[in-house]
Amino acid sequence: MNLNGWQTYLVTQESISAGRSTQAIVEAAIAGGIDVVQLREKDTSAQQRYELGRELRSITAAHDIPLIVNDRVDIALAIDADGVHVGQSDLPVSVVREQLGTDALIGCSAATVDEATAAVDAGADYLGVGAVYGTTSKKVAGTKNGIGTDRVAKIVDAVDVPVIGIGGITADNAAAVIEAGATGVAVISEITAADDPTTATQTLAASITEVDHHV
Repeated sequence: MNLNGWQTYLVTQESISAGRSTQAIVEAAIAGGIDVVQLREKDTSAQQRYELGRELRSITAAHDIPLIVNDRVDIALAIDADGVHVGQSDLPVSVVREQLGTDALIGCSAATVDEATAAVDAGADYLGVGAVYGTTSKKVAGTKNGIGTDRVAKIVDAVDVPVIGIGGITADNAAAVIEAGATGVAVISEITAADDPTTATQTLAASITEVDHHV
């Protein structure tokens, strides 16, 4: 699987979807060209996440879109997801690798160069770096105002795996994250809270593809 093609990454959160189901948001995002979907839904029970995950696995598989599960290795295994994304306070990457095997995709959140290099050394396939900008939907200690694109660039320079920027990213500021060297951007509210998630996904993707990587 080519992770270097992950330009747009949707993290699900039904609580900000204006009453629409996560399934509907994911289908709309896929219609708009989303590259990867992460099942997050931290405010739901394990059973609810499992049931939702089974449905999302069916939807994403039909379109050949990777499905990543946030934190929960057990749910990822149960629904045959493509991988797991862990944070700094979750199971260590090395342990997740032992449980999921060599073929699974493992992402890890990082806000510093040290966190990033440690995650890659432990076997992370990609990094979720942020919060790049200030955000209300993803709380990261010490990043209330965002780590900024300069930090993203430093992390990109320090690792040899794809870096996905996350946190406060919109179609208006995504280009700066890509210009800093990130492979792509992950969003929650930019797509989920949009009046038209399909159009929002297309707009986000367009803002990234316009970036000249040779600048």
